[in-house]
Amino acid sequence: MPDDSRRQNLKDTVEGTRLEGPDAAQWREWGPYLSDRQWGTVREDYSPDGNAWDYFPHDHARSRAYRWGEDGLAGFSDKSQHWCIALALWNGRDSILKERLFGLNNVEGNHGEDVKELYFHVDGLPSHAYMKMLYKYPHAAFPYADLVEENARRGLNDPEYEVLDTGVFNDNHYFDISIEYAKHTADDIFMRVTVVNRSECAASLHVLPQIWARDIWSWNREACERPALTLDETRIIARHPREADKEVAAWGREACEWLFCENATNMPKLFGKPADGPFKDGINECLVGADSQAVRRDAGTKAAAHFVLNLAGGESQAVYLRFAPVGSPRVNAKALFEQRRAEADEYFGVLQHGFQDDDAGNVQRQALAGLLWSKQLYHFDVKAWLEGDATHDPVPAQRADVRNSQWRHLCNFDIVSMPDKWEYPWYASWDLAFQAVAFAMIDPDFAKDQLLLLVKDRFMHPNGQLPAYEWRFDDANPPVHAWACWRVYQMEKAQRGEGDLAFLERVFHKLLLNFSWWVNRKDTEGHNIFQGGFLGLDNIGLFDRSAALAPGYQLDQADGTAWVAAYALDLMRIALELAQHNEVYVDISVKFFEHFLYIAGAINQVDNQDVAGLWDDHDGFFYDVLHRPDGLRESVRLRSFVGLIPLFAVRVLEQREHEGLSGLRERLLGFLQHRPDLAALVSRWTEPGKGNRLLLALLRGQRTKDLVRRMLDETEFLSTFGVRSLSRHYADQPFSMHINGNTLCADYEPAESDSRLFGGNSNWRGPVWMPLNYMLIESLREFHRYYDTNFSVEYPTGSGYLASMGEVADGLALRICRLFLRDEQGNRPSMAGYPQLELDPQSRNLVLFHEYFHGENGRGLGASHQTGWSALVALLLQPKE
Repeated sequence: MPDDSRRQNLKDTVEGTRLEGPDAAQWREWGPYLSDRQWGTVREDYSPDGNAWDYFPHDHARSRAYRWGEDGLAGFSDKSQHWCIALALWNGRDSILKERLFGLNNVEGNHGEDVKELYFHVDGLPSHAYMKMLYKYPHAAFPYADLVEENARRGLNDPEYEVLDTGVFNDNHYFDISIEYAKHTADDIFMRVTVVNRSECAASLHVLPQIWARDIWSWNREACERPALTLDETRIIARHPREADKEVAAWGREACEWLFCENATNMPKLFGKPADGPFKDGINECLVGADSQAVRRDAGTKAAAHFVLNLAGGESQAVYLRFAPVGSPRVNAKALFEQRRAEADEYFGVLQHGFQDDDAGNVQRQALAGLLWSKQLYHFDVKAWLEGDATHDPVPAQRADVRNSQWRHLCNFDIVSMPDKWEYPWYASWDLAFQAVAFAMIDPDFAKDQLLLLVKDRFMHPNGQLPAYEWRFDDANPPVHAWACWRVYQMEKAQRGEGDLAFLERVFHKLLLNFSWWVNRKDTEGHNIFQGGFLGLDNIGLFDRSAALAPGYQLDQADGTAWVAAYALDLMRIALELAQHNEVYVDISVKFFEHFLYIAGAINQVDNQDVAGLWDDHDGFFYDVLHRPDGLRESVRLRSFVGLIPLFAVRVLEQREHEGLSGLRERLLGFLQHRPDLAALVSRWTEPGKGNRLLLALLRGQRTKDLVRRMLDETEFLSTFGVRSLSRHYADQPFSMHINGNTLCADYEPAESDSRLFGGNSNWRGPVWMPLNYMLIESLREFHRYYDTNFSVEYPTGSGYLASMGEVADGLALRICRLFLRDEQGNRPSMAGYPQLELDPQSRNLVLFHEYFHGENGRGLGASHQTGWSALVALLLQPKE
């Protein structure tokens, strides 16, 4: 955590002044709020069968207006997306204008959907006063067909075929294109596009900064005035019924040509229906199709400043676009970008005070830049989506049965942190919790806003459930919201000297409803053993836990039970904090204390012999338990991260938390005296730790050691780069089990899965997975806070070296950080799939943040820009005070 002097310095930076000042909201009005992919999403799917990828494919995106948002390359917009800015490119050889990132859909990719482009989020500030990203674009025709055909040919045992594999970037025959945004004032936006010809050969490139209005006119039942972009000599006047007039200017070494069209669907092309153009694809048709009639030269709702750059080998050129209030004064654009970049350097220089390693600082800054670039306007009114728009064809009757028909209350129109704006351009409730914790490092106000979003009435279901993700809002994500709220509260308190109690109280009351939903919906028999379902760990099990089991079967889940136990402890801790200011919260804190102990008793089979406990003494591990139709119970003896999650249910109570509150200690002791079986098993209440600290955990000391011994065994869970999600033991001895007449098997796979049982992204939770490793590190540090050096385990197992839990946590954090940092040979393990970039001095400092990582060599896998939770590495890189 930053020390006091750094907190003050952060506030005193130019960016800190913006974030803390009275105009903070205005500075956040514009940002990188365009999605990277709006096509292929549930929101744009009006098919009868719910196949979103087929209903709105990539090939339609340039010609078809969206209903619920916009996308673009390196896009920027206001919060309502009234006006959108993005970049288009054409190398003179491509079959289409490059207006958005290309990738494969779920069926086309041999390991699920996958973006097939090279781009990097390089820098940014929380206010978005400065943002920068880099896109790499080949001189040769982009290999669209090759990528589709070769990935279709490959099977699940083959690696993905990536754009670098096609050869179009060989011999540096490509352009490095830096896209930067700088704000002169909160609503005076500058865009700079700098193109570097990386080849020794001359090359030409068409560069087209674009501006357009989101379609708000064709979906409304009532007439709506259409925005307009109108040429006025060399500038454009932008008029919008909901905005003040703006002007658009563009310039470079050579003058540009303005091209106009409408943000409207090309009905004749796509659907064979008559309509007047020019259409959304007009600029594409004009340049690529050589159809001069496809555009206008005077007005429209979409416009592009067309520059043609002729670049010698190694040469660079820049072009600019400005979107500002009418009559704004002249500004030296180059000086503005230099100033904003210097402010970013100042801000991160203060944040990274104490860094001894420039490479670690570079990784952290890019991780946080990825978070900032992954914000998006998320617009989705489920009721309107289900019923359709009066101005368009009626929706198929079947759509109400496809998905989300029970979520008609959900109405979102918010800036939301996305897991990955291409792979996952929609929020997921538990992803968002991890993202908020990472955001709290640089922008606690935004972090709090994100956590409050999901508990708002228009997000949260009336029954108390949080929306999981748009493909299935009623799925169950792990309940980490309370943990995230507490962590963000702590981090802000450390940064600003005081915590936001109003935030904590607001979110606490809504989380009470969500906790009740878990207890009422996921504890089938009321025995404090939870089923849960999906919980993010489907792909390391024997079967899809999102799907219903065969009749008569029930699965009691170690992870589901542990998550709810940890949830109870998090709510207890929040209630105790609130009780310091209002003793009314003492009662509710005792309630969660007791509920935690009941769950602990159940998972360890102490308080009810009718309950099948989930701990296995012989193996020293937690397992799920399967109930069969004949009444028999059987442990699913598959060692996976499912059995390690009970370590997360640990909380240390400081003396100030449990003393001085009227009646608290007496009531807690009274319960423990009444239930000595529970107290003796888990609480260690009678053994206060250093500083009169008290420990609550699902495991006593010996069981903790047994479980940690498994975790730290390099032949099982411990890898060079963190804790694997499935034991390596199953590489040589696959696990099998007979269920409902079928033999189900699981073996250790260090990279992508060889099964599509769990969907297109067949191993998307991965062998080494950042969010669970992060929570594991936090939990071990919590154990250490109680035990200090009085509790040690072998690290690694069998090594003979005894380490405290704190040392183990630090060791795991170092292993995770090694994924991104250069090793002794100068390579980044996570970037092993990009050897051409790693060997290039101009590219070797660029870092991607993947969804998960190879269990043996650390290579990044899955979504390549999953900064949503992989940005947690920024916290692990921060020097400990």
